[in-house]
Parts: sequence; C-alpha cells; structure tokens
Amino acid sequence: MKIGNLEIKGQAILAPMAGATDKTFRKICSDFGSAYTITEMVSSKAIMFNQKNTRELMDLSGDNHPVAIQLFGDDPFTMAKAAERAMEFGPDMIDINMGCPVPKIAGNGCGSALMKRPDLCGNIVRAMKQAVDIPITVKIRKGWDNDSVNAVEVAKICEDAGADAIAVHGRTRTQMYEPPADWEIIRLVKEAVKVPVIGNGDILGANSAAMMIDRTGCDAVMVGRAALGNPWIFREINACLRDELRIMPPPSIEERILVIRKHIGSMCEAKGEERGMKEARKHVGWYMHGLRNAAEFRRRAGYLSTIQELDELMRDVYIANKTVEEDD
Repeated sequence: MKIGNLEIKGQAILAPMAGATDKTFRKICSDFGSAYTITEMVSSKAIMFNQKNTRELMDLSGDNHPVAIQLFGDDPFTMAKAAERAMEFGPDMIDINMGCPVPKIAGNGCGSALMKRPDLCGNIVRAMKQAVDIPITVKIRKGWDNDSVNAVEVAKICEDAGADAIAVHGRTRTQMYEPPADWEIIRLVKEAVKVPVIGNGDILGANSAAMMIDRTGCDAVMVGRAALGNPWIFREINACLRDELRIMPPPSIEERILVIRKHIGSMCEAKGEERGMKEARKHVGWYMHGLRNAAEFRRRAGYLSTIQELDELMRDVYIANKTVEEDD
C-alpha cells in the first residue's frame, strides 16, 4: 500500500486513541508490527496558541516511522497553519480527525461534527494539502446518525480535495462505539474512491481482520480498543495476512510481564515516576484481561504509585498464571 509517495509495509494499523496512544504505547505497538502509528488528537487552535501539552502530544522522538500527527479543528486556515507547525516534529503524514464522537469535540463543530458539513471537510483537506508536502489522511465515520449516512459522499469530497488515504469507522456518531460496526459502508467507500481505504470497527484479532479485508476490499485495517493491553494483536494479524494464514500462539506469561514492565518503565522515564505511574494504571489494568485473578489484579493496578509496586504486582501475576500455563 502506498499513501501518497509513502510506502506502507503491513495491513494492520494502530488507531489514534486519546489518553492511550502516547509515544510509549505507539512504540510498543510498532515493535509488534503496526504498519504505522498516529498520535493522540491535537487541537489545531492549541497549536496556534503554543500550548505546552500540544508539543508533548506531537513529540515523535523515539517513535518508529512511519508515524502521523492527528489534528482536529473546524477552520481550514487554522488547520493548515497547525499542519505547518506540526512539521517541526518530523511526521510522515498528517491525519485529520473527522470521526471523534465525544461531546467536547463534536459539540464544538470538530471531529465527527464535520460529517454534517461535507464541503467544509473538503476545504480543510484542500488547505492542508497546500500547506505541507507530506500525505494528508482523514478518519471519518459512517455519518452523523442513521438519517445522515454520508461516508461515501464525504470520502469522495476529501479525495477530490487531495486526501491520500481515508480511514472509515463503521458507526455513526450517535452510535459511538457500542453497536456492531457496519462493514458494508467501508466496502461502499472503497468502491467509490481510488485512494487507499482503511477499515475500522470490530477488529478483535486476526480472524476479524482477514474477514474485513475479504468482505470490504479495504487496503488495511485499523485496530483500536482491541490493542489496549494487547500489542501482540499486530503480530497475530500480520502472521495471518502476510505469512500465509500462520496462527500465532498467545504470548507466554513471561513475555506479557516483560512487555508490561518495558512499557510502564518507558512511561516513567518519559514522564517521571509519579505522573507515569498514574497514567500507567489503566494500561496495567488492560494488560490483565484474560489472566487468572484478573479482577483482583486490575483492582490493585488502580492504586499503583511506584515501579516497585508494579514489580510486586507482576510477581503475583506471574505466580498465579504460571501455574495455569504449566497445567495446560
């Protein structure tokens, strides 16, 4: 797959998720085979006001490439200027958020609210294409609600304005994340445009990734919530799609603990132990999914304050789950 002049190796991509896909998690997922990664969404207005946290969100030092910076906003001029400033951080692509459903974003006319104004979507893409010389991608939804399903229309407008790839989440804004994703809309978008189309929604593992590509013809899949606490999902999908349907075994308890320790250690190194451990609590909780005594370990994860406490928790996780592996 080529996005603009950028060659993408692989068909599984980590979705941008606010509060989750910081540079430490992006690096972990990239190491396990995410074809490229995307930052958490960054406010174009905040960039123009030089707010400190926006620089941290756009910091790509240590990232594997390709990596994209995702911007949100509703003004073509501001989005174009923000894209220019984002170039300071060395992204390979700029992604436009046209899909975020949360009220504080959509309620201000940004994110998925842009789906209600297709012409504005095109104007934003056009302005950003003129501002930077790297690929511009967009992430859209099925539509605003079931009475305004317009992903095909928006995709065609964005392509005509210069978008180099389009990711489609198969739910409307009002559906948020709960009902099953509509893969048919992804197929319709793929048939309507010539640029690469990336399918998003209900990718839970290798089987669902292969099924989406088969049913929709999309060029790649984007993995969101299923990657939280499970960066191995990219290795599994790649093995299925690229390595002739090879089935990868789940990670051993030793590998799980090594990855958790590496991930959280990197967070603390980047942000300091106090802040890093606060942010690590949710990640450690996600990593507990499917393990023996997961509920108790998640409860303890919610109180972690130091690396030493994490190591003590990992010791108990190992003891509880190594016995299960040996029994199996």
